[in-house]
Amino acid sequence: MTLHLLNKSHSDAQLLNRMLSSVKDNDCILVIEDGVYIALTANASLFTDLPKNSQLFALEPDVSARGITDKLNPRFTLATDEQFVELSCKMNKVVSWF
Repeated sequence: MTLHLLNKSHSDAQLLNRMLSSVKDNDCILVIEDGVYIALTANASLFTDLPKNSQLFALEPDVSARGITDKLNPRFTLATDEQFVELSCKMNKVVSWF
């Protein structure tokens, strides 16, 4: 089980595609900083090929700071800073896509 952290917006398509293609069963994606823009409903099609048991999270303080809470893809769950730490500890590995 891997936690994939993404802090870039979808403007870096190559990085995003590499990350998405590396997601396996039971992995999680957590988008942070400008990466939260990838969690917008308009980008929902990017996540259709992920394993169904993968989980998607967006860091709540970053989503709030950008004023996009009401525009998130429903597949994403808002995560607090505390949940970010819990996910990092729970997963076998953390991979940062920066």
